[in-house]
Amino acid sequence: MYNKAVLMGRICNDLELKTIPNGASVLSFRLAVDRAYQIKGEERKADFFNIVAWRSTAEFISRYFAKGRMILVEGELQTRQYVDKNGSTQNVVELVVNNAHFTGEKAVNSNSNSYGGYNPPPPAQNSGASMGAPAVSSGSTNDFVETGSDDDYPF
Repeated sequence: MYNKAVLMGRICNDLELKTIPNGASVLSFRLAVDRAYQIKGEERKADFFNIVAWRSTAEFISRYFAKGRMILVEGELQTRQYVDKNGSTQNVVELVVNNAHFTGEKAVNSNSNSYGGYNPPPPAQNSGASMGAPAVSSGSTNDFVETGSDDDYPF
């Protein structure tokens, strides 16, 4: 059996990370995904999906994403039932997230270089005394050494 779904869309509600009694973190939200087609003269339609993330994935999403932000989620579709306040049994389909990814969308604040609430560290200044490898932008073909033969490689 195979059960995998990948969705990319915008988060519809404010994110609220919760902790259940056994200490696990859980995050539930709705995701709006635009349909691939649009009927001429009408607004583009979207589908809305229930998303659930657990533990470190839930913490990652709540830390780096917010309402209105674009996110890509991968996971499994699951169904569950519950009884609503009127006593009716309701069926729910949810995507249980295994992985969440940034989409490359820039933040709303155009003065910022942040992506999805994540602010990457500034690039390290390459001083002559640095211990690491030279930066790609400062590298040249002189930085490489030709090896004698293919026998030097372990693969």
